[in-house]
Amino acid sequence: MDIKVIASGSTGNAVRISDGTSSLLLDAGVTIKRLISGTGYTLSDIAGCFITHEHSDHSCAVKSAAGLGVDIYASGGTFDALNVSGHRYHRLPPLETVTAGTFKVMAFDVTHDAAEPFGYLAESMVTGEKLLYFSDTSYVKYTFTGLSHIIAECNHGEQELRQSVHDGIIDADLAKRIARNHFSLERLVEFLNANDLSGLKMIWLIHLSDNNSNPDKFKRTVQRITGTEVYFH
Repeated sequence: MDIKVIASGSTGNAVRISDGTSSLLLDAGVTIKRLISGTGYTLSDIAGCFITHEHSDHSCAVKSAAGLGVDIYASGGTFDALNVSGHRYHRLPPLETVTAGTFKVMAFDVTHDAAEPFGYLAESMVTGEKLLYFSDTSYVKYTFTGLSHIIAECNHGEQELRQSVHDGIIDADLAKRIARNHFSLERLVEFLNANDLSGLKMIWLIHLSDNNSNPDKFKRTVQRITGTEVYFH
């Protein structure tokens, strides 16, 4: 499976995945111009765009993409919060599978300060590979089997967050909000240890905080417990 992280972080999030036959977008939180260039000017070939939640850094290009013929998938709560509707907008119930191109995609509920946030499990019917994607959440209550690729938020480390408060970079209230709404390194390690990683090929760490993360440390930690390729953005 080919993965291209177009953008990640508080300024915007979008990922393109492809199994060589079909391509999907995961989030559309950048300008439509950047989204088009990030997909190699093949936006019309995208089989579906799956939005995690309504915050603008994950959804700001939704209307433009739909206007260009891209089918958008998200929860009903997300669409209601975005105030969008029409034949390009597909409301997903959690834990049910839909088909987009050569992918079977299942949405699952996560924890975040949004209307009805989702993560996604995408399985290619061509290669059999399974990709798990989640961003902007403090907790994933589900476990998964047969994963080949993971794109996971690793926003901060507990030590790094405490240090930022100590150094006056952020205040204690903001630190608490970050911890309530975003995946930490420690939470990611717990999650990975609870899941079947026997077929895992690659992990992408996304949405790393500028002030509260240590990318090299995070990469080494995840590599040590998984024994697989780890990249960060």
